[in-house]
Amino acid sequence: MLRVRPVHFTSRIESWKQFLTALGMVQTEDDGGWQVFDSASGRLALHGADAGSGQDGRTVFAVEVGDVAEFARRTNLSAQEDGTREDGTQAAQPAELVTADHGQACRITAPDGFSFLADKALHGAQCADADPALAVAAVWYTAEPEAAVRTLLHVGARPRPVPDNDETADFTAKNGGILLVRPASGTPRSGLGFEYDGGLEPLQERLTGAGFAASLTEEAFGSTLHVANPDAGSPNAPATLWISQRRPMG
Repeated sequence: MLRVRPVHFTSRIESWKQFLTALGMVQTEDDGGWQVFDSASGRLALHGADAGSGQDGRTVFAVEVGDVAEFARRTNLSAQEDGTREDGTQAAQPAELVTADHGQACRITAPDGFSFLADKALHGAQCADADPALAVAAVWYTAEPEAAVRTLLHVGARPRPVPDNDETADFTAKNGGILLVRPASGTPRSGLGFEYDGGLEPLQERLTGAGFAASLTEEAFGSTLHVANPDAGSPNAPATLWISQRRPMG
Protein backbone atom coordinates (compact mmCIF):
# COMPACT_ATOMS: atom_id res chain seq x y z
CA MET A 1 0.00 0.00 0.00
CA LEU A 2 1.00 3.64 -0.39
CA ARG A 3 -0.80 6.62 1.14
CA VAL A 4 0.17 10.29 1.19
CA ARG A 5 0.54 11.58 4.78
CA PRO A 6 2.69 14.70 5.17
CA VAL A 7 3.61 15.88 8.65
CA HIS A 8 3.01 19.51 9.54
CA PHE A 9 4.85 21.00 12.53
CA THR A 10 3.02 23.81 14.27
CA SER A 11 2.71 25.68 17.54
CA ARG A 12 -0.93 26.42 16.61
CA ILE A 13 -2.48 22.97 16.65
CA GLU A 14 -5.91 24.22 17.71
CA SER A 15 -6.08 26.66 14.79
CA TRP A 16 -5.03 23.89 12.42
CA LYS A 17 -7.65 21.55 13.84
CA GLN A 18 -10.31 24.17 13.16
CA PHE A 19 -9.00 24.72 9.62
CA LEU A 20 -8.83 21.02 8.72
CA THR A 21 -12.28 20.42 10.16
CA ALA A 22 -13.66 23.28 8.05
CA LEU A 23 -11.97 21.73 5.01
CA GLY A 24 -13.94 18.56 5.63
CA MET A 25 -11.23 16.39 7.19
CA VAL A 26 -11.86 14.13 10.19
CA GLN A 27 -9.54 13.51 13.12
CA THR A 28 -8.62 9.84 13.42
CA GLU A 29 -5.63 9.91 15.81
CA ASP A 30 -5.04 12.06 18.89
CA ASP A 31 -1.94 11.67 21.00
CA GLY A 32 -1.57 15.21 22.28
CA GLY A 33 1.32 16.55 20.23
CA TRP A 34 0.60 14.09 17.40
CA GLN A 35 -2.75 14.27 15.65
CA VAL A 36 -3.86 12.80 12.33
CA PHE A 37 -6.67 13.98 10.08
CA ASP A 38 -8.16 12.00 7.20
CA SER A 39 -9.46 13.38 3.95
CA ALA A 40 -11.25 11.19 1.44
CA SER A 41 -7.85 10.77 -0.24
CA GLY A 42 -4.73 11.07 1.89
CA ARG A 43 -4.00 12.17 5.45
CA LEU A 44 -2.22 14.98 7.24
CA ALA A 45 -0.44 14.63 10.58
CA LEU A 46 0.01 17.57 12.94
CA HIS A 47 3.08 17.56 15.17
CA GLY A 48 3.51 20.07 17.99
CA ALA A 49 6.39 22.56 17.72
CA ASP A 50 7.69 25.41 19.86
CA ALA A 51 6.53 28.82 18.68
CA GLY A 52 9.17 30.53 16.56
CA SER A 53 11.36 27.44 16.37
CA GLY A 54 12.97 26.19 13.18
CA GLN A 55 10.22 23.58 12.85
CA ASP A 56 7.22 25.81 13.51
CA GLY A 57 5.15 26.14 10.34
CA ARG A 58 7.16 23.56 8.39
CA THR A 59 5.67 20.65 6.42
CA VAL A 60 7.60 17.42 5.88
CA PHE A 61 6.91 15.20 2.86
CA ALA A 62 5.97 11.69 4.08
CA VAL A 63 3.93 8.61 3.18
CA GLU A 64 2.38 5.59 4.90
CA VAL A 65 2.82 1.96 3.89
CA GLY A 66 1.53 -1.39 5.08
CA ASP A 67 4.80 -3.28 5.63
CA VAL A 68 7.89 -1.10 6.01
CA ALA A 69 10.44 -3.84 5.25
CA GLU A 70 8.56 -5.07 2.19
CA PHE A 71 8.16 -1.51 0.94
CA ALA A 72 11.93 -0.98 1.21
CA ARG A 73 12.63 -4.23 -0.63
CA ARG A 74 10.28 -3.40 -3.50
CA THR A 75 11.56 0.16 -3.81
CA ASN A 76 15.17 -0.98 -4.05
CA LEU A 77 14.26 -3.73 -6.51
CA SER A 78 12.50 -1.18 -8.73
CA ALA A 79 15.54 1.12 -8.61
CA GLN A 80 17.85 -1.75 -9.57
CA GLU A 81 15.62 -2.76 -12.47
CA ASP A 82 15.69 0.85 -13.64
CA GLY A 83 19.27 0.25 -14.83
CA THR A 84 22.56 2.04 -14.33
CA ARG A 85 23.45 5.67 -13.91
CA GLU A 86 24.75 7.80 -16.75
CA ASP A 87 28.34 7.25 -15.57
CA GLY A 88 27.89 3.48 -15.91
CA THR A 89 27.80 2.65 -12.20
CA GLN A 90 25.00 0.57 -10.72
CA ALA A 91 21.97 2.45 -9.48
CA ALA A 92 21.96 3.14 -5.75
CA GLN A 93 19.41 1.61 -3.41
CA PRO A 94 17.24 4.57 -2.35
CA ALA A 95 15.45 2.83 0.54
CA GLU A 96 16.91 1.97 3.93
CA LEU A 97 15.30 0.81 7.14
CA VAL A 98 15.83 3.24 9.99
CA THR A 99 14.77 3.58 13.61
CA ALA A 100 12.93 6.85 14.07
CA ASP A 101 11.73 8.27 17.40
CA HIS A 102 8.33 6.67 16.72
CA GLY A 103 9.67 3.24 15.68
CA GLN A 104 10.89 1.52 12.52
CA ALA A 105 10.50 3.39 9.28
CA CYS A 106 11.91 3.40 5.76
CA ARG A 107 13.91 6.41 4.58
CA ILE A 108 13.93 7.15 0.84
CA THR A 109 16.84 9.26 -0.41
CA ALA A 110 16.70 10.73 -3.91
CA PRO A 111 19.59 11.78 -6.19
CA ASP A 112 18.91 15.47 -5.45
CA GLY A 113 19.54 14.84 -1.74
CA PHE A 114 15.87 15.07 -0.78
CA SER A 115 14.74 12.37 1.64
CA PHE A 116 11.46 11.38 3.22
CA LEU A 117 10.07 8.71 5.54
CA ALA A 118 7.61 5.93 4.86
CA ASP A 119 5.92 4.97 8.14
CA LYS A 120 3.70 2.00 8.90
CA ALA A 121 0.04 3.00 8.75
CA LEU A 122 -1.61 2.68 12.14
CA HIS A 123 -5.10 2.37 10.69
CA GLY A 124 -6.41 1.36 7.30
CA ALA A 125 -9.40 2.74 5.40
CA GLN A 126 -9.96 6.45 4.98
CA CYS A 127 -12.64 7.96 7.20
CA ALA A 128 -16.04 7.66 5.54
CA ASP A 129 -17.22 10.91 7.16
CA ALA A 130 -14.61 13.07 5.39
CA ASP A 131 -15.61 15.36 2.51
CA PRO A 132 -15.50 12.95 -0.47
CA ALA A 133 -14.13 15.63 -2.83
CA LEU A 134 -11.01 16.61 -0.86
CA ALA A 135 -7.50 15.19 -1.36
CA VAL A 136 -4.19 15.96 0.38
CA ALA A 137 -1.31 16.97 -1.90
CA ALA A 138 2.36 16.67 -0.87
CA VAL A 139 4.73 18.74 -3.03
CA TRP A 140 8.39 18.05 -3.84
CA TYR A 141 10.18 21.18 -5.07
CA THR A 142 13.47 20.35 -6.77
CA ALA A 143 16.04 21.51 -9.29
CA GLU A 144 16.16 17.90 -10.57
CA PRO A 145 12.54 17.03 -11.37
CA GLU A 146 13.43 14.06 -13.59
CA ALA A 147 15.26 12.38 -10.71
CA ALA A 148 12.33 13.07 -8.37
CA VAL A 149 9.96 11.50 -10.89
CA ARG A 150 12.07 8.33 -11.06
CA THR A 151 12.15 8.09 -7.27
CA LEU A 152 8.37 8.36 -7.00
CA LEU A 153 7.98 5.70 -9.67
CA HIS A 154 10.28 3.44 -7.64
CA VAL A 155 8.10 3.80 -4.52
CA GLY A 156 5.00 2.82 -6.49
CA ALA A 157 3.34 6.19 -7.13
CA ARG A 158 1.09 6.27 -10.18
CA PRO A 159 1.63 9.00 -12.82
CA ARG A 160 -1.35 10.98 -13.97
CA PRO A 161 -1.56 13.34 -16.99
CA VAL A 162 -0.62 17.00 -16.62
CA PRO A 163 -1.98 19.81 -18.80
CA ASP A 164 1.33 20.88 -20.34
CA ASN A 165 4.77 19.57 -21.23
CA ASP A 166 6.92 21.40 -18.71
CA GLU A 167 8.87 19.70 -15.92
CA THR A 168 5.91 19.36 -13.55
CA ALA A 169 4.68 15.85 -12.73
CA ASP A 170 1.63 14.59 -10.87
CA PHE A 171 1.19 11.23 -9.16
CA THR A 172 -1.52 9.50 -7.19
CA ALA A 173 -0.96 7.02 -4.36
CA LYS A 174 -2.83 3.71 -4.45
CA ASN A 175 -4.38 4.23 -1.02
CA GLY A 176 -5.02 7.95 -1.26
CA GLY A 177 -3.44 11.32 -1.79
CA ILE A 178 -1.50 13.19 -4.46
CA LEU A 179 2.25 13.64 -4.92
CA LEU A 180 3.43 16.60 -6.99
CA VAL A 181 6.88 17.33 -8.44
CA ARG A 182 7.53 20.99 -9.17
CA PRO A 183 10.76 22.48 -10.57
CA ALA A 184 12.43 25.00 -8.27
CA SER A 185 15.91 26.37 -7.77
CA GLY A 186 17.92 25.92 -4.61
CA THR A 187 17.77 23.18 -1.99
CA PRO A 188 14.95 20.65 -2.51
CA ARG A 189 12.06 21.20 -0.13
CA SER A 190 8.53 20.12 0.77
CA GLY A 191 5.23 21.86 0.25
CA LEU A 192 1.61 21.25 1.20
CA GLY A 193 -1.63 21.78 -0.66
CA PHE A 194 -5.05 20.29 -1.28
CA GLU A 195 -7.15 19.38 -4.28
CA TYR A 196 -10.93 19.53 -4.60
CA ASP A 197 -13.00 17.54 -7.06
CA GLY A 198 -15.86 19.98 -7.46
CA GLY A 199 -16.76 23.65 -7.43
CA LEU A 200 -14.71 25.73 -5.00
CA GLU A 201 -17.38 28.31 -4.16
CA PRO A 202 -19.20 26.13 -1.56
CA LEU A 203 -15.87 25.26 0.04
CA GLN A 204 -14.97 28.95 0.13
CA GLU A 205 -18.24 29.72 1.90
CA ARG A 206 -17.61 26.94 4.40
CA LEU A 207 -14.12 28.24 5.20
CA THR A 208 -15.11 31.88 5.52
CA GLY A 209 -18.04 30.83 7.70
CA ALA A 210 -15.48 29.17 10.01
CA GLY A 211 -13.47 32.41 10.18
CA PHE A 212 -10.78 31.72 7.58
CA ALA A 213 -10.17 34.38 4.92
CA ALA A 214 -10.33 32.70 1.50
CA SER A 215 -10.04 34.19 -2.00
CA LEU A 216 -10.76 32.48 -5.31
CA THR A 217 -8.56 33.01 -8.37
CA GLU A 218 -8.75 31.78 -11.95
CA GLU A 219 -5.41 30.41 -13.14
CA ALA A 220 -4.12 28.90 -16.39
CA PHE A 221 -5.40 25.39 -15.75
CA GLY A 222 -8.24 25.91 -13.31
CA SER A 223 -9.46 27.70 -10.21
CA THR A 224 -7.51 27.90 -6.95
CA LEU A 225 -8.68 28.83 -3.49
CA HIS A 226 -6.11 30.65 -1.36
CA VAL A 227 -6.77 30.46 2.39
CA ALA A 228 -5.04 32.35 5.18
CA ASN A 229 -2.44 30.06 6.74
CA PRO A 230 -3.07 29.29 10.44
CA ASP A 231 0.73 29.60 10.85
CA ALA A 232 0.88 33.07 9.23
CA GLY A 233 3.68 35.02 10.88
CA SER A 234 6.02 32.06 11.24
CA PRO A 235 9.19 32.48 9.12
CA ASN A 236 8.70 28.93 7.80
CA ALA A 237 5.09 29.36 6.67
CA PRO A 238 3.68 30.88 3.46
CA ALA A 239 0.97 33.48 3.97
CA THR A 240 -1.69 31.29 2.36
CA LEU A 241 -2.50 27.64 1.70
CA TRP A 242 -3.92 26.55 -1.66
CA ILE A 243 -6.75 24.25 -2.68
CA SER A 244 -6.85 23.65 -6.42
CA GLN A 245 -9.87 22.51 -8.38
CA ARG A 246 -9.44 19.04 -9.87
CA ARG A 247 -9.96 19.14 -13.63
CA PRO A 248 -9.32 15.72 -15.12
CA MET A 249 -7.46 15.59 -18.44
CA GLY A 250 -9.36 14.61 -21.56
